[in-house]
Amino acid sequence: MDRTSRPRSRRFALVAAAAAAALMVTGCSSDSGGKKAEEDSGNASAGKADTPRMKVAMITHAAPGDTFWDLVRKGAETAAAKDNVELVYSNNPDSAKQANLVQNAIDQKVDGIALTLSKPDAMKSVVAKAKKAGIPVVGLNGGIDDWKEQGLLQYFGQDEFVAGEAFGEKLNELGAENNICVIHEQGSVSLEARCSGVKKTFKGKTTTLNVNGTNMPSVKSTINAKLKQDSSIDYVVTLGAPFALTAVQSVDDAGSKAKVATFDLNKEMVDAVEGGDIEFAVDQQPYLQGYLSVDSLWLYRTNGNFSGGGQEPVLTGPAFVDKENVADIAKFAAKGTR
Repeated sequence: MDRTSRPRSRRFALVAAAAAAALMVTGCSSDSGGKKAEEDSGNASAGKADTPRMKVAMITHAAPGDTFWDLVRKGAETAAAKDNVELVYSNNPDSAKQANLVQNAIDQKVDGIALTLSKPDAMKSVVAKAKKAGIPVVGLNGGIDDWKEQGLLQYFGQDEFVAGEAFGEKLNELGAENNICVIHEQGSVSLEARCSGVKKTFKGKTTTLNVNGTNMPSVKSTINAKLKQDSSIDYVVTLGAPFALTAVQSVDDAGSKAKVATFDLNKEMVDAVEGGDIEFAVDQQPYLQGYLSVDSLWLYRTNGNFSGGGQEPVLTGPAFVDKENVADIAKFAAKGTR
């Protein structure tokens, strides 16, 4: 699909609520695949569930040291504790190895799988195997254009292209003229969509810069070299909080006047926005993504619920965090949930 031509009404179709009560109740199970919802399976009221113990696997493409995924996992663990769920979390940035982790979960006969589709083609076969085994699968964070085609039950995340468009418009408001958009995982559809969205709406010049996100010293030196090469760059756009903090160092080392803005949030990023080192950040609420993914599988099993009717994603962002509202977020970031 050409993302630039997607109707805006489609892209803004559904916004996530922060509580399980917002999930839509349906009278029948989804035709998107997965086990038939269990009936009369116990009390599903608020508080810690006394429903039968279930096992859920969450498999992401997280790279080691990327603190974004700590928030996803914490949200998932919070929902699991509430729902009497045994959560098995695993991750690998290599798509083939991530697919193997999904196969491991299938072999363990888990009751549900939550996964990311950062590189959808690599996951297609194993997702089909999960469906064939009768295991409901939900998506989160990556793969908003592919989850329906692959037959996932639900999807929780941010429309990255829409977020990129909003980011580009924000740069226009700030008077930016020349930015570099730093992709830390080449081939990731989500990251590429962000930069494409920025380029679509930004009135100035946008240059994509690929870096090796698993090697932070290399990230720092690559951004540094680019800034020295082009002194007209006035904004560095990063696609993850750790890379934004590194970019600040690159700007200083290069003697550049460029400012740094980023996608995604963590506690250190909140501090950096408060301190003025980062102009703004786009929050897609990773804690919420993890929480809803696990909670949705529990709700599907215990009450036949699935959100979006199997047709629309549940959007968790984008939301801008800058000096005007960062204080409202800081107290939650200090707890490790934003």
